[in-house]
Amino acid sequence: MQRAVQRLQPLVQAMSLVSPSSSLSKFSTCEISDALLKLGVPHGGHIPDIHMFSPSATGSGETRICGPAYTVQMVLGSDTSAPKLTAHFVDTTPPGSVVVVAAPPQVKNAVWGGLMTAGAQRRGALGVIISGRCRDLSEHRSANFPVFARGYSTLGQSPFTRPSAVNVPVSIAPEGVAGAFPKAVVNPGDLILADEDGVVFVPPTLVDKVLELAEKGRAIDAKCMEDIRAGCSVQEAFKRHRGR
Repeated sequence: MQRAVQRLQPLVQAMSLVSPSSSLSKFSTCEISDALLKLGVPHGGHIPDIHMFSPSATGSGETRICGPAYTVQMVLGSDTSAPKLTAHFVDTTPPGSVVVVAAPPQVKNAVWGGLMTAGAQRRGALGVIISGRCRDLSEHRSANFPVFARGYSTLGQSPFTRPSAVNVPVSIAPEGVAGAFPKAVVNPGDLILADEDGVVFVPPTLVDKVLELAEKGRAIDAKCMEDIRAGCSVQEAFKRHRGR
């Protein structure tokens, strides 16, 4: 129990510094990625190949979640050497957090289902980000609970995977060719922003700079849009306002 409390401390500290309703949530994931790229973050905070499946698979522009990451590392069910949790990871989800689940990339089973959504929602979680698959789509949608994943499956966790650790750094690599895109390493307490365009994460130390750059970027894009709608070419609008 003491170890579990210690692991939760970074997340609790982050939540006390930056609330889920922080100023980050007024920006889109695209605007946040643009700001992170300007700060030299090579992947722009983008967690690759993850899409929204609930409340809607198509997105209406109304679903956006923002909160500190509560991370969960899954391992293969056959892995007997990895640690085992003493409590179900959903039962230790802090209120106001975004659950981030990292599953082994080769598995085809789901690591999140309707019962987990019910438990996480009851505990005040804002949503779940899954580097892996989910199932029970209708249950998530009926609950209006945000679920972002790489795909879905009819198969549940057992005997394919099991949770091994919570509130540890999780590494999420893109699908396909290794090295084609930088992997994302999400730490407990990193701020997660997710909407219909995808998922990004922001280390708490970069929040102020990201907000400043995102605000500037939005103002510049608004000027470009105004000029383009007035008949200006895209190239000229970019040159005029973006300097290129």
